Amino acid sequence: MTGGRVAHGAHQMAVLEGVLERVTYANEDTGYTVAKVDNGRGGGGELTTVVGALLGAQPGESLRMRGRWGSHPQYGRQFIVEDYTTVLPATVQGVRRYLGSGLVKGIGPRLAERIVEYFGVEALDVIETTPERLIEVPKLGPKRTKLIADAWEEQKAIKEVMVFLQGIEISTSLAVRIYKKYGDDSIRVVREEPYKLASDVWGIGFKTADTIARAVGIPHDSPQRVMAGIQFTLSESTSDGHCYLPEERLIADAVKILQVDSGLVIECLADLVADEGVVSEKVPGPDGVAVTAIYLVPFQRAEAALAAQLRTLLRHPDDRLGAFAGVDWDKALSWLRTRTGADLAPEQEAAVRLALTRKVAVLTGGPGCGKSFTVASVITLAAAKRAKIILAAPTGRAAKRMTELTGHDASTVHRLLELKPGGDASFDRDRPLDCDLLVVDEASMLDLLLANKLAKAVPPGAHLLLVGDVDQLPSVGAGQVLRDLLAPVGGGAGSDGGTGSPDPAGFADATGSRSVDGGSGPLPAASSAPSGTTDPTGPLSVGDDPDPASSAVGSSPIPSVRLTHVFRQAQQSGVVVNAHRVNRGAPIALDGMTDFFLFPCDDTEETAGLTVDVVARRIPRKFGLDPRRDIQVLAPMHRGPAGAGNLNTQLQAALTPPGDGVPERRFGGRVFRVGDKVTQIRNNYDKGANGVFNGTLGVVTGIDSDAQELTVRTDEDEDIAYDFAELDELTHAYAVTVHRSQGSEYPAVVIPVTTSAWMMLQRNLLYTAITRAKKLVVLVGSRKAIAQAVRNASAGRRHTALAHRLSGM
Repeated sequence: MTGGRVAHGAHQMAVLEGVLERVTYANEDTGYTVAKVDNGRGGGGELTTVVGALLGAQPGESLRMRGRWGSHPQYGRQFIVEDYTTVLPATVQGVRRYLGSGLVKGIGPRLAERIVEYFGVEALDVIETTPERLIEVPKLGPKRTKLIADAWEEQKAIKEVMVFLQGIEISTSLAVRIYKKYGDDSIRVVREEPYKLASDVWGIGFKTADTIARAVGIPHDSPQRVMAGIQFTLSESTSDGHCYLPEERLIADAVKILQVDSGLVIECLADLVADEGVVSEKVPGPDGVAVTAIYLVPFQRAEAALAAQLRTLLRHPDDRLGAFAGVDWDKALSWLRTRTGADLAPEQEAAVRLALTRKVAVLTGGPGCGKSFTVASVITLAAAKRAKIILAAPTGRAAKRMTELTGHDASTVHRLLELKPGGDASFDRDRPLDCDLLVVDEASMLDLLLANKLAKAVPPGAHLLLVGDVDQLPSVGAGQVLRDLLAPVGGGAGSDGGTGSPDPAGFADATGSRSVDGGSGPLPAASSAPSGTTDPTGPLSVGDDPDPASSAVGSSPIPSVRLTHVFRQAQQSGVVVNAHRVNRGAPIALDGMTDFFLFPCDDTEETAGLTVDVVARRIPRKFGLDPRRDIQVLAPMHRGPAGAGNLNTQLQAALTPPGDGVPERRFGGRVFRVGDKVTQIRNNYDKGANGVFNGTLGVVTGIDSDAQELTVRTDEDEDIAYDFAELDELTHAYAVTVHRSQGSEYPAVVIPVTTSAWMMLQRNLLYTAITRAKKLVVLVGSRKAIAQAVRNASAGRRHTALAHRLSGM
């Protein structure tokens, strides 16, 4: 191996060859990397610092780097890399280091030692040309031999794709995904259909595909490019929660992204509509005036199908809970009181009756209003009639909480539907779920696509009860399903994203009428009536039956009840008190609170440091809570000094620092260590028993360099293996955005609120963050920023037409 070769002149090009020893910094967005290289000339173990374009290079690889020598005022002499290629090592030591680096799946340091000891410098040639000879190595069986041979062939193919993509700065992880998607067809697709990558390969959006297209010579004004750009614009809008974009806005946004004439965009949009690449449809806008809505096909179909299925369920002549159609409610509720030890408030009673007599119903309400107790009552009565009951929630944590509160097993919606690779569900209209009653908690989290899959799986005649807090943030995915289900007939196709309730509970002077906690304390478990007992609902006859939907929200076509009464015990909680104060636009109260605190700080960077101190030291010392298991930081934004990204870096350093014997794996700008708290950031239907989904939380439990796998134990108690090339699907979760916290509940939450997050400071965001806490809330940051969040009732408008489609019911 040669050492560094420097041409004459400080700024002339040079070539440096060496083994990449370690990466000390990598920016996954720009590819800028700082690393140490052994070029064989340092002596005494000294390594050469290299900086620049090393996107995708892994420790252990032998590199030939082209660039310039330079000097940094603080760090001294360094080599500035412009581009690089990988080369195979030519010495026994180099081969041993190369094989032991984990680059070849199935070979770790100890096996590398044995292979090199047996074959010497010829080891790589043996793996390349006669891999069957590996079985000659002591204790190396045929299974492992085949694994190594297959991994070597795949790596070679990926390297070929990498060489092709390297000139346009495509990372290793994306090259791996391109190869796994297209195999030997990878280079042809990249050359001829680069925009196909944006729809087929996760991690490649339009901008990356556009860079590739430009590099392979596709014209700026190509119809292929413009149509892909229009679809990208719509796809980006779904990430902001929109199901469609008005035609005029779509054209304006696409022109801005594509930098082409609007006439060309209009022409290509017409072609897309004609080819059914998008759907054009007239719907009422927010002000009631018709707009031309442009949808991506799956979202238009899902919106229309969801409305139609809810209509079908609601009007179906069969009733799998028909026993409740004429029940003696006085008798039934009296029996229920003996089982639970508590009376239902009038609103709760209306909700129970609604859920058991109407085939689709919505139950909404804030904290302390008794949603959980109401749901448990519905389940107790249904179980007494031997009904088949299924409980579900969008997240693992919410499902666990539902199980604890009701005494019945609950699962995630994804696991319930048995979603398959590609996103199709095992249960649908042709194969519905076997249930009489389906209860779904945290329904504000249901996006349009998931809600449609769920509704299609409900059997005819069964009852669907959706439970959630409509004042919380809407779903991360497109749509605002719960809000649209509650929208009054005649409401616009898109509605304001949550304005809070103008003190519907009269919270300031509410006293409560009973001593039983309506929702925040332990609840009696629902259970079937003992065998041989009298049917608690008695004769199937009633007298004057008040309308069970008398507490209905507005005049929505979907029957619904909003719980507004805050029970006395809940009023002792600062978390509940302040959640309702925020929701009605009142200032946060701190005096006399033992579970709600503010650490004021106006400087954003100091707020970040104070947040870390509160999590790592102050809360554990005062309340005895575990900083990783019990405390969750909820940030309004991902970026910025007090954003989730930077806080994760600081919290990891404080809670899971590097150390001897602590396994770790670097990927891009992140380092994963055993013990790290992590979250999934995309839906992956190929992982686990029924997929792993955006927002799933877990803990890193193992890092295997030989198998090149990292293992995560999820909050659904499932062990999920990630190839090292898939680690861009994970991010640290010591701090998460408030949006990502939906459906989860934590013993304590810490909320940094700074003026740097001004655009995100909205009432329903702060309300959602506060309501994630079971025991303790700590705000850290600016009083001015907190006041802004409380005042700002407008949370942005989502373009949806579900409420309009439902109004035809």
